[in-house]
Amino acid sequence: MNATVRIFDGLVIFLAVLAIAYSYLTGTSRTGVEWVGATSLVLSAGLCLLIGGYLRFVARRIHTLPEDYEEAEISDGAGELGFFSPHSYWPFFMAFSIFVIAYGAAFWNWWVLLGGAVALVITSCALVFEYHWGREKH
Repeated sequence: MNATVRIFDGLVIFLAVLAIAYSYLTGTSRTGVEWVGATSLVLSAGLCLLIGGYLRFVARRIHTLPEDYEEAEISDGAGELGFFSPHSYWPFFMAFSIFVIAYGAAFWNWWVLLGGAVALVITSCALVFEYHWGREKH
């Protein structure tokens, strides 16, 4: 986990320096600061800071991972990684719900937007509780 945290820390530093340099260099041009690029670099650095902070917080509760050892073998990381649903239709329905929300937002149809939001909540709950409702029928 330490290797992953270091990657995100490096990304935060890189993006912050890049945002400062980008803002300065576009600010010295005749058109002034280009705010879209500067804002995107600052927000990207903030997002990397959030992810790195979360990983640092979680690393306290997890044992040392094979990625943190210099002499680790591939077989050290073997084992069960978790359960992943082999054939679920709910991610497709969630993506379609997000499409409906985007469609409603693009044309500012509040009823389409609201229907897509309700569908997204329903499909998200269905995905989360897929294996907790009765016998599996798929």
